[in-house]
Amino acid sequence: MSKSSTIASAVDARRAHVEALLAAFPDVTPEERALLVNWFRSEASALDVALVASNPAAERGYRKFRAEHVDRFTVKDMVRALVFAAVVAALVLLAVAGAPV
Repeated sequence: MSKSSTIASAVDARRAHVEALLAAFPDVTPEERALLVNWFRSEASALDVALVASNPAAERGYRKFRAEHVDRFTVKDMVRALVFAAVVAALVLLAVAGAPV
């Protein structure tokens, strides 16, 4: 078996495990919940997410999981938004202050 087919098999097996966990969600252990969060944030490609989302067996758990862990804003997201808004406001003030009247 070639190296690329071995990797593809491992990715498929991991995605199948995630789908099984989502089918049981929210009745998963904290460790399994952490595995799901890590998979969505670090491991899953856009294709993996699309394949999981299109699986009818995992649909209910997938929607609930996304609402609780993926789609909601975190404190880190809010801080990033505030920093971005502050930088934009500072740039606008600098542009206005430097503009001739």
